[in-house]
Amino acid sequence: MWREEMDPIRALGADLRRVVRGRVLVRGDEGFDESRRPWDMAVDQRVAAVVEARDAHDVAAVVGYAGLAGLRVATQPNGHAPAAFDDAILLRTGAMRGLTVRPAERVARVEAGVPWSDVLTAAGEHGLAPLAGSTGVVSATGFTLGGGLSWFGRRYGFAADSVRAFEVVDASGEQTTVTAGSDPELFWALRGGGGDFAVVTAMEFDLHPAPVLYGGRILWPAERAAEVLAAFRATTAVAPEELTVWFHLLQFPPLPELPEPLRGLSAVTIDVTYLGDPDEARALLHRFDRIPEPVFDTRGRMPVAKLADICAEPTDPTPALLRSELLTGLGDADAAAMLAAAGPGTIAPLAYVQIRHLGGALAQVDEKGGACGHIAEPYLLSTLGVLVAPGMEEAIRRRQSAVADAVAGVSTGRKPLTFLGHGEPAASAFPAEVLARLREVKRRRDPHGVILGNYPVLG
Repeated sequence: MWREEMDPIRALGADLRRVVRGRVLVRGDEGFDESRRPWDMAVDQRVAAVVEARDAHDVAAVVGYAGLAGLRVATQPNGHAPAAFDDAILLRTGAMRGLTVRPAERVARVEAGVPWSDVLTAAGEHGLAPLAGSTGVVSATGFTLGGGLSWFGRRYGFAADSVRAFEVVDASGEQTTVTAGSDPELFWALRGGGGDFAVVTAMEFDLHPAPVLYGGRILWPAERAAEVLAAFRATTAVAPEELTVWFHLLQFPPLPELPEPLRGLSAVTIDVTYLGDPDEARALLHRFDRIPEPVFDTRGRMPVAKLADICAEPTDPTPALLRSELLTGLGDADAAAMLAAAGPGTIAPLAYVQIRHLGGALAQVDEKGGACGHIAEPYLLSTLGVLVAPGMEEAIRRRQSAVADAVAGVSTGRKPLTFLGHGEPAASAFPAEVLARLREVKRRRDPHGVILGNYPVLG
């Protein structure tokens, strides 16, 4: 069959297979639907083709081809922040797993598919820690491009601001290394502006000293929520930068694989890390020790490699709806209203309501920092519902709106980029002047819109 007589989708697949070594699937191929499915299964990624890149050369070939063909390329290691990406080429980088730690320099280099769990293990062997978040299954690169709110952000700031260099493929398909010295404009945009400006194939970033790490979770029945939230507010009001405390309301599903104390339980938890001596940590957290009847308490000295065990977030693909709000404070009335709106007895149909304490280095203005900027608000409120059955979306969104309305007086309306929900625009994550600057970078670096981020800055 002549090339011009082929079906356009078949022709696309044939073209891509000629330029890359990785697997190529297009609509109609066996396995295509599975390959295009993101980790967050609430989104239907209606792409035209999926390319599983083996290396940076495959990435460059795909981007170069897309530019010539008038197509767009969306990049995902695993799809924790998916979008529909209609008719785009979905570039999977999950197989790019190169990882090097240089302990004497306190530096790591990771390729685009490396998950935080691998970095935590490799760095922890040397008493060092990356600025990883709550789960080990997300890619270090995707997390960092969105800024990256880490357990250790109060001490060291955004993960993006620890980056030394990005190895990228630009919109023309050229491979290059981007640093503060070689390309300050693009380096700024990539540090927190998302994946809309170039495809990052690897990055090099600072690791931070963590010779002693204390952490864990205390869990009580939900009836203790008011006491726990009061202790959380009092503790975070005086917490040093080395201490991070997160508050959770949780609804455990009634699944037989869960242990009996947790099966179907409505609970409240405090999750903590402390970069320092365990005795110092226990003294700082003394208010929680006064609250009776904990179901369990896992706090103690822990290896860096076990950081993701604190929250024990699900690792299997899940359809979920997230909503977040940055809060300027959390007074008595706000706290009471939030608890009431979350639901007496149970937060169902939500899976969790979370409040993260921010502040510290995250709130400091750094003139040399990236597009992530700083977060002046001391608290981040997030609600998440899992779509475990048809028809749940309306009920989940209704409960999320009720919680958000309860704290509307202290909510600024801004959300961190990696905490945007489905359909929320990038404009919700940036001050107006930062968004305008990002849009100018996008127009200059990718005038034909070849590279498609999860949250396009021009959208």
